[in-house]
Amino acid sequence: MTGEPRQVPFRMADRLFAELAAGGGSPEAVDFLERGERARRLLLLRTLLDRLGSLPTPLTPAPEAWRVLKDAAEQAPGPVDGLLLSPAVGGWIAHLLRRLHGTAEGPPLWAEAGYLSSLAISAALLAGTEADLLVPLTDGTLYLPGLGLARLAGVETGVSVGRARAGGGELTLERRRGTAKAEDPAVPVTISPATAPLTGKDPLPTELSPSWLPLRTLVHSTAVGPVAVPLDDLDPYRDLDDPLPPARLDQAEAEAWQRLFEEAAVVLADPGGNGPGRLDPALIRAVVPWGRTSSRPPAPSTVRVSASSGDAFGAMVIARPSSAVALAETLVHEFQHSKLAALLHLFPLIDDDREERYYAPWRADPRHLTGLLHGAYAFTGVAGFWRDRLARAADAGAAEAAGYHFALRRLQSRLVVRTLLTSGRLTTQGRALVTGLARTLDGWLREPVPPAALRRARTAAALHRTEWRLRNVVPGMGSAYATDGLCFRPDRTIWPDVRTQAFVTRPPAPRTADEHLAAEDPAGALSRYADALADDPVEPHALAGWMVARAMLEPGRVARRMLARPELLKPLPSR
Repeated sequence: MTGEPRQVPFRMADRLFAELAAGGGSPEAVDFLERGERARRLLLLRTLLDRLGSLPTPLTPAPEAWRVLKDAAEQAPGPVDGLLLSPAVGGWIAHLLRRLHGTAEGPPLWAEAGYLSSLAISAALLAGTEADLLVPLTDGTLYLPGLGLARLAGVETGVSVGRARAGGGELTLERRRGTAKAEDPAVPVTISPATAPLTGKDPLPTELSPSWLPLRTLVHSTAVGPVAVPLDDLDPYRDLDDPLPPARLDQAEAEAWQRLFEEAAVVLADPGGNGPGRLDPALIRAVVPWGRTSSRPPAPSTVRVSASSGDAFGAMVIARPSSAVALAETLVHEFQHSKLAALLHLFPLIDDDREERYYAPWRADPRHLTGLLHGAYAFTGVAGFWRDRLARAADAGAAEAAGYHFALRRLQSRLVVRTLLTSGRLTTQGRALVTGLARTLDGWLREPVPPAALRRARTAAALHRTEWRLRNVVPGMGSAYATDGLCFRPDRTIWPDVRTQAFVTRPPAPRTADEHLAAEDPAGALSRYADALADDPVEPHALAGWMVARAMLEPGRVARRMLARPELLKPLPSR
């Protein structure tokens, strides 16, 4: 790592771009994206250093912290590069740049800028070099990126200044000289680079010291040895936007994450290869647990929350799901977002006016074109994941479930790819990327799927699009498929998509209208939807179900027109 950009052309080979455009990507292709992210971060850090040089601060000036970081990089380039590429560092850079441009808020600016000093101390500890820096403390704690959280006892709440010294792998932390009380001794914390979390030797270290919370990792075994992924519940910049305090998982919850991750790694290891939906867990740079810190209550099977940021390559915020397959699917989904975000940093793929007016089959609200592109890329990977599950299904039930997900996601992704290709907004590289996705999906659309699963997938897709238009589109404005002229309802709200998961399997004893439709009993469903509409004739969920059920009973031109523009339906349905 150097402070100056390297004067070397940065070009991606056509074959690597083709791999990524197909929705997959070899380790070589992902490595290229990581090198691009590294170069981008160095450029952004250079910008930060230029801006922070004149910032008044009680801490060690940014240029001195940068020098410590560079010295450590010369001694241990691999570990320090790992620090530089850690997702939270990318989040910090992006957040601080927003602070400098006045578009974000947070603690005192000098305290946030002091994260660079914390990063330099971490680098010195990993490299075994010496450092002596004034660092920001939050409620008496100092987070060391990639390592853990050091805590001083008896320090007042809020932001203050501490002194951190590193030498021989040992950290000594104390209040800034002149402010310490006699009863507040310096806190020594020994961190051996051989067992630091970045190297993945200890997934769930025991917390014996009240002065030190180590960064946990999720470990799984491979043919070349254990691989660790940080389970980050400490870093202030681990989330997608503003800084947030530590939210330490209790030991039982951390162990539940470890068990689930190990099982998910086995699921991902099954297919092998570099096609869409295949992921080596070693490529993930951080999992950030979302929500609860305790293993009680258990994770609801229906709640799936995940997100990622283009500023934090390889990281994903996840609410722990209830099964290893669900976690494996989520890891694939979010890593697809990371790959596309890295491509967007290298190439102008789309000329997006950021108007949210397009239908996305996995969203309740209208989306802009960049959101569509991200969704198409992510769900092409998800479709590939379920394609692999279908090919390896152990029984008819597993084949039905995998076939449903594969059929649904390939259909929805291809619909969005068509929207992107006809938008007229793709650049040359963007068209090449989306054409690659179309080629993958077109091939998959010809692959066999269990017939009942295919029918349920088509029904679920029709239900989502119908309800989306009923809830979002003003009647009489725009056309069935062109979205530029759509006028959206001012009273639209986010609504739950309860059908995508409900249609995975055929209900053995259907009771509700949705269950009758999932059981391929449109007549029974129609009657029950009509009962619900008798009380509220325009309730979107029931009305969408009624339309789809009726179209199944009376297919033809009239049904196609009704589903193309359901918001135009004038007569209220009756029994």
